[in-house]
Amino acid sequence: MAHQATPVRRARLGRAIGPEPTAVSGVVLLLPGGDEVSHRKPTTLLATSYVRTLGRRLVRAGRGEGLAAHVVHYRFRGWNGNDANLASDASWAADEVVRRYGDVPVCLAGIGMGGRAALHAGGHEAVNSVLAIAPWLPEEDLAASPEPVKQLGGRRVLVVHGTNDEVSDPELSFRLAARAKKANRDVCRFEVHSDRHGLHQHRNEVLALAEDFVMGVLFGRAFSRPVADAFAAPPPLGLRMPLASGFGQRR
Repeated sequence: MAHQATPVRRARLGRAIGPEPTAVSGVVLLLPGGDEVSHRKPTTLLATSYVRTLGRRLVRAGRGEGLAAHVVHYRFRGWNGNDANLASDASWAADEVVRRYGDVPVCLAGIGMGGRAALHAGGHEAVNSVLAIAPWLPEEDLAASPEPVKQLGGRRVLVVHGTNDEVSDPELSFRLAARAKKANRDVCRFEVHSDRHGLHQHRNEVLALAEDFVMGVLFGRAFSRPVADAFAAPPPLGLRMPLASGFGQRR
């Protein structure tokens, strides 16, 4: 009996969320969370529920401007050390956007380990912005190279983190943002006080903040005053901006 080769697992883009615009002029790639180490195939629905909610919100806001949003389906559930599988899949997805849509700006938006993937892949030439929500980052190790930030030069970067996150240490995202801000003034970070990793307590505010950022970086809409102030403020003020309760609510 002939031995059958194991099929090569490939990353893929999910179908566009909502009705795809006839002319796409900006793309959000949604990067779900993952594990530190795992070569198992990701479980789709549970892992992608948060970013799908985010994608629906963004598509409603940007459909008239030509926004397309796709979930990136990873090859593996894990980051897997130096293989950085999730970051590689994010870069592949940006390549795929260029192949499908041409020269349009791309925002990488990830949560947890997907936030780390967004930051790593932010140097892709098609990417003009990165949204990292509760990004999982490794503990700083003097014997290892620090998380890279040079690739974020020339990109607008927004980090959002709950202060009571028990999964992804918010202090690590502050330190990374502080290093990135030294070389790139277009970096800001918001803190969601008392919220945990899933950011359920202030989900509406986080989604409104994400919408404000993405519509600004992809389509040139004016940022709200808090976001504009966060970008303009010197560190640490612009990296510890409190996300106000009720942010984004229509008055």
